[in-house]
Amino acid sequence: MDKIHYLFTSESVSEGHPDKLCDQISDRILDAYLKANKDSFVAIECFATTDTLIIGGEVNPINEDIDIEQIARDTIKSIGYDKDEYGFNYKTVKITNLVKGQSSNIRQGVENNDYLLQGAGDQGIMFGYASNESEGYMPLAISIAHKLVRTATKLRKEGKFKYARPDMKSQVTIDYYGDSQRIDTILMSVQHDKDFDEQEFKKYIKEEIMIPVAKSFNLNTDFKVLINPTGLFEIGGPAGDTGLTGRKIIVDTYGGSARHGGGAFSGKDPSKVDRSAAYMARYIAKNIVASGICSRMEIQLSYAIGVAEPISINFSTFKTSKYVDEVILDIINKFFDCRPGAIIKKFKLREPSFNYGDLTNYGHFGRPDLDLPFEKLDMVEPIKKYISEIKQNNKI
Repeated sequence: MDKIHYLFTSESVSEGHPDKLCDQISDRILDAYLKANKDSFVAIECFATTDTLIIGGEVNPINEDIDIEQIARDTIKSIGYDKDEYGFNYKTVKITNLVKGQSSNIRQGVENNDYLLQGAGDQGIMFGYASNESEGYMPLAISIAHKLVRTATKLRKEGKFKYARPDMKSQVTIDYYGDSQRIDTILMSVQHDKDFDEQEFKKYIKEEIMIPVAKSFNLNTDFKVLINPTGLFEIGGPAGDTGLTGRKIIVDTYGGSARHGGGAFSGKDPSKVDRSAAYMARYIAKNIVASGICSRMEIQLSYAIGVAEPISINFSTFKTSKYVDEVILDIINKFFDCRPGAIIKKFKLREPSFNYGDLTNYGHFGRPDLDLPFEKLDMVEPIKKYISEIKQNNKI
């Protein structure tokens, strides 16, 4: 069969994007509740617009010692919204706190003295994905897109990125041809000061951000370049566009390379399988791909509220597997316990080694900067050993 070219595009956004600002506040509040009481149940949502932030959601137990408003202001300050001219200033933003107690109907389904019998905090479907096309077993386009805005934000905070403001977006198009990949197009939209040198600004983005990031992936630098294609991007952040918790779920996961069940991560404690089961699905897919069974894998888990066992497990290896599906399903059932309580215990999600707020920016998966338990490849050797054993017994 003749080789064909095809293009695939993913996007990312910076921590100053209004949706990401809301995600961060939601997860910083979650962190505070879990630090105060690891058994807290939390579901926090935020809405941001010009000079206004609304925080809502449910918690159990309510903790009056946690200053939700101060957490929000500190988060906004850390992002860089510290001037009135931005239309959103941590010092003066009007904050409305509508957080209330959790519904007892929800709570009765997830509280159980036996953690293995703990039911899912909600119904839903979650997807996990892994591919061997990058070092972190992530799709290439989203990996590059994340690094672009992460690099740009770092340079802005170090004072090296002249004229830049917090709100930024990136978009990367990869040209696939057979087994090779190259960058076709990089697009960046970066908020800037009112008085700025457009030529200097765009030159810096291309030469100090785009090209170095492309080189870090050992990819071409002769890609097409688009920078602030509308011309100006002075009005940004919540003053330019309203922000909502959970609106960047594709940025948080695989950049569109895999399906998504629709549930967001941020602001939710791990009893919500939207979060914990998605982490488990990624863990399963990554370890199976890394074990050499296949080069791509997408897995779906589904749950019913209050029920521990998954309702269904489905997966696809996109015709890249060395073994029949029955062997892979056997491996999943043997090595991975997908009950919510087991997931929470395995990854220590109620006493995490990381802050949930640190996951909010630049994706929850394939993070080289964080030592995440669901990114570990600790099941690769057991899987390889098991495959070897069943081969010896002529079972495959």
